[in-house]
Amino acid sequence: MPGGSWDIARRFGGLIAVAAIFAVWELASSLLRSAALPPPPEVCVSLFEMRDALLTHLLASALRVVYALSLALSLAVPLGLLSKEEPIDRLLSPIIYLLYPIPHIVLLPLIIMIFGIGEASKVFMIAMIVFFQILVTTRDASKSISEYYIYSLRSLGASKMDVYRHVIFPACLPKVMTALRISVGTSIAVLFFVESIATSRGLGYLILDCWSRMDFAAMYAAMLTMAALGFALYTIIERVEKRVCRWVYVS
Repeated sequence: MPGGSWDIARRFGGLIAVAAIFAVWELASSLLRSAALPPPPEVCVSLFEMRDALLTHLLASALRVVYALSLALSLAVPLGLLSKEEPIDRLLSPIIYLLYPIPHIVLLPLIIMIFGIGEASKVFMIAMIVFFQILVTTRDASKSISEYYIYSLRSLGASKMDVYRHVIFPACLPKVMTALRISVGTSIAVLFFVESIATSRGLGYLILDCWSRMDFAAMYAAMLTMAALGFALYTIIERVEKRVCRWVYVS
């Protein structure tokens, strides 16, 4: 029986969790009887009715997040890996210590003045914040690799490029993928903020627009769509991680 229960939880855990959330939501809506908390069926109807608009805003938001994550990843991972080199780490460490603790979201007005109010400022804002998350994780992972692995490969005549290809990068890859999954949640949160300023497309804009019109069912529909975006990106990255880091999941 315990094995059967575990198998059911593994197969249908996601559906059970969603059903539990909707049950609590329905209960809270019934108890509060507030227009600000419409019941799930009403939100689902709104979700269906505004599906075309949601798809348009979803595409705009998804592109911003994907572009930002790609930009942050392409810059942070090489710098993090190269932190294994002592001269580069001495140069990079003070920059990280000085800039990482700063709440980067307050720099949005400055970024808008530099890049304008178009897509570039929104993508750069998201990328800048998740860049440091990925950089710090990759740097720590590369610095934690034992030198004995490197010495063993170098003693066989491997070049420095071979060391990075066969030792450092594979060793850091699981940590990089973990940092990328964490960055999805951060990027969705920042996305809502940047889409609330100087734009007419995106789920963040749609949520605030529905809120200003007190169309709470539509607002919750947009919020569910944003949650679905984050869930989809997280799931995709997790599946990619299981394919490219197979040795981590071998029991």
